[in-house]
Amino acid sequence: MSAHQGATTRPLYSIAGAQAAPATGAACAAPDTSPAPARTVVEVLASTQVEAVLDEIDRELVGLLPVKQRIRDIAALLVIDRLRAAHGLAAQPPSLHMCFSGNPGTGKTTVASRMAQILHRLGYLRRGHLVAVTRDDLVGQYIGHTAPKTKEVLKKAMGGVLFIDEAYYLYRPENERDYGQEAIEILLQVMENQRDDIVVILAGYRDRMDTFFRSNPGLSSRIAHHLDFPDYVHDELMRIAGLMLREQSFRFDDAAVAAFAEYLVRRLRQPHFANARSVRNALDRARLRQASRLFAERSRELSREDLVTLRAQDIRASRLFTEPADPTTTPPEHAA
Repeated sequence: MSAHQGATTRPLYSIAGAQAAPATGAACAAPDTSPAPARTVVEVLASTQVEAVLDEIDRELVGLLPVKQRIRDIAALLVIDRLRAAHGLAAQPPSLHMCFSGNPGTGKTTVASRMAQILHRLGYLRRGHLVAVTRDDLVGQYIGHTAPKTKEVLKKAMGGVLFIDEAYYLYRPENERDYGQEAIEILLQVMENQRDDIVVILAGYRDRMDTFFRSNPGLSSRIAHHLDFPDYVHDELMRIAGLMLREQSFRFDDAAVAAFAEYLVRRLRQPHFANARSVRNALDRARLRQASRLFAERSRELSREDLVTLRAQDIRASRLFTEPADPTTTPPEHAA
């Protein structure tokens, strides 16, 4: 893959859309009808519609206040850079590669997708799409296989965001015949030489990502932004369940609300809890039980209320309720 021409020297004004000076000596120069560059934050926000994406993040994602604030800080930096460009203050494009660390189901992929939209609307990415991959998409099984796979993925991601989940699996020093290091070296080159045409986001468990960066200081030095995604608390998980149900035109009755709250208390004590992902899985199973319950009533005319309502029995049929509950247990502050 050839290096993008001018990747590290392109002045910021070129992506902010500053107009070139008119040629001197033109006898009948056509009047300049292009819009004047934005001079205020409000004008930039109006022309790019970035605030609409930020509002979507607030609506779609429960909690995650530190993450949301960091995203707004990054957006603010890029907006101000556009205003600087309007005043002829050229600068190097900022490094925008990121690390999203946290447990599964905390919204990392969703935030990566919204970040791609923000960067596209502000002119830092040509296309603003998201390409989400894992080790298997980048690393080959034999000599000569990894480079073509990695370069093909990078080609698809150019102009957008490449999101590498569980990125620490790229590095397996215990296996001498592993080709992950080759993929890392190609990534390093592209992250440096073509950083104005692609943003790489590495994601995974916090402790494993820390170990990964200690073993790969070249990658660590290219990551400008580290965002830590906390686990959701019990009340946040209940709100997430409510949002998911509304998206699918379902609702809990009052008894089901209490049952699902108790379900979460029990589920949080179990291993492999995956935050919003586990909530979605639990709701999917509740829908299956509701469908089986209604299907058994073949002769009864089902009302709209019947079809949209999940009842306590649809929740309490979970195997978690066959285990004795500790009556002194209260909802934990953080998911385990």
